[in-house]
Amino acid sequence: MGKLNILDHPLVKHKITLLRSKHTDVQLFRQLMQELSMMLAYEATRSIPVEKKICETPLMQAEAYMISTEKLAIVPILRAGLGMVDGLLSFMPMAKVGHIGLYRDHESLLPVEYYCKLPENISDMEVFIVDPMLATGGSVAKAIDIVKQKGAKHIRFLCVVSCPEGVECLQKAHHDVEIFTCALDKGLNEKGYILPGLGDAGDRLYGTK
Repeated sequence: MGKLNILDHPLVKHKITLLRSKHTDVQLFRQLMQELSMMLAYEATRSIPVEKKICETPLMQAEAYMISTEKLAIVPILRAGLGMVDGLLSFMPMAKVGHIGLYRDHESLLPVEYYCKLPENISDMEVFIVDPMLATGGSVAKAIDIVKQKGAKHIRFLCVVSCPEGVECLQKAHHDVEIFTCALDKGLNEKGYILPGLGDAGDRLYGTK
């Protein structure tokens, strides 16, 4: 099964509490989402490969290491995933950014792709799929299906809030994908919302509700 990584850090716990609060306005919500995304990026990049280089310091040549500028791709799931991109780019400014758009069919309740634009050579990249919430897991599993069909092999999923149902779904569908989250909540309500959760992340990010 893909490993589940829960960020157990006092700053993460503090920021998640502020993010959950119904009194947090749009501006602060966006800021917190970016800050938590930066923390997720730090953890999720621990195992990415580096290349050996020679660095000229003011005193001498030194053996050094760098990340290939052609090897990182961030892929948000529209629309809420966009709220995490700036935070990740602040840590990985060299990363390419793709986009995947999905909606849920009202009859089948299955996710349907309506937009996909991914970087070229994604098969050679470390791919970070991002969405603030991992609820039922269906949309995330579909997004991973899409990038795998394009040849991606090294995939990580980053979210701010998750629940056991979504984690189980994703691990069954894609046992090779590592999950990084700031919080594992208790479960879903009858409408598929995470409890205690933080409400609709897209609406809170963009002030549409």
